[in-house]
Amino acid sequence: MKRSSVGSDLRMGASAARFGPLLLVAGAALLGVSMLVADDWTVFWKSWLVGWMSAAGIALAALWFTLLQHLTRAGWSVVVRRLAEGVARNLSWMWLLFVPVLLLVWSGQADLLYQWGDQELMHHDHLLQKKATYLSPAFWSARSIFYLATWAVIGTLYFKWSVAQDATGDHLWTHRMQRWAPICMILYAFTQTYAAVDWMMTLQPKWFSTMFGVYFWISSVGGFMAMLILLARWLQRTGHVRSAITVDHFHDMGKMLFAFGVVFWAYIGFSQYMLIWYANLPVETNWYMTRQLGDWTSISLLLLFGHFAVPFVVLVSRWPKRWRPTLPLIASWMLLMFFVDVYWLVMPVVPEAAIEAATSYGALAEAVAAGEVSVGFGFHLVNFTALAGMICLLGGGTLLNLRHCNLVPSADPRLDESLAFENI
Repeated sequence: MKRSSVGSDLRMGASAARFGPLLLVAGAALLGVSMLVADDWTVFWKSWLVGWMSAAGIALAALWFTLLQHLTRAGWSVVVRRLAEGVARNLSWMWLLFVPVLLLVWSGQADLLYQWGDQELMHHDHLLQKKATYLSPAFWSARSIFYLATWAVIGTLYFKWSVAQDATGDHLWTHRMQRWAPICMILYAFTQTYAAVDWMMTLQPKWFSTMFGVYFWISSVGGFMAMLILLARWLQRTGHVRSAITVDHFHDMGKMLFAFGVVFWAYIGFSQYMLIWYANLPVETNWYMTRQLGDWTSISLLLLFGHFAVPFVVLVSRWPKRWRPTLPLIASWMLLMFFVDVYWLVMPVVPEAAIEAATSYGALAEAVAAGEVSVGFGFHLVNFTALAGMICLLGGGTLLNLRHCNLVPSADPRLDESLAFENI
């Protein structure tokens, strides 16, 4: 297939573009509802963090995908790369959603979300004293601002450069994006890893894992690949990119969802668990112990079977990745599992005092079952509204980013290769 046969469906029509503002309004309304229904500010801020890490994780994975295609000079992905660029472009404004957390830290109320916000605890605990400088509000905030600024700049530049090539047809834009891809990928790797540590791992400041940043990254990649499949399929159902994005492209997106979102996610998750289980150090095991107590056991089992075992069986074959009705259903399920995964990472409360006082694991489990010890499990409306609001804002921002440009990089030098791509 040549670029002349792509068709005239590369611009988003008015009927599809109107969903962008609607999603933005819905997202803002849901976040407003989150503030109105909040009756426990600890639950509210954790729910806000779940929503932020879910939306930001998808946008960051889209940025990683974009950089990876230029870094490897991939040809197959050209027709879907603009969609990823549109998602990553949201990083230019999504930092606004993190400002409330920064204000919380600056106002001296960080203990509503982070244990290290309790300065008395930091000064009296010997282990936390060693981390006091790193977890000081000023240093923590400065790092956060650097992460957000780095992502905003890279996401904006790659979107603008790619769109500029459509207008000029100059291949120098491709060379520029390829030349900067290694540097930007290194910056991305460092900032994404440290952000996961600063914003999520420090929820339990004594716990540490050298694999946590990789775990969140691979979980986010699975969430993004699921969203990319759903976005491409939705655009085709609304009459767009029907000739450009073929079954073979969906097949490759399905393979990436299987490889990263299912297999590699399980590998990293098991590796982290196995090393902590084998070492059997109390400062490490209590993080997993909490997620095996009470109703959190059900969520852990849901991730084991719903994020790995069942999707592995379904996606390992060729035809589910090529049959149009099945792949969007699988992608929808995997996107839901990504949200559950982030919820599982953020919400559980680690009862350190209860763990230290318990004579055995069985005694602790009995105390949790009897309601004497809380591990933070429970559903509140704000859990849903905060997450749904931020995902709506992400979706609305993506559609607004894409409505004034071609949905496919029409002047990319490797477009013909992508249009002729076939899975053998």
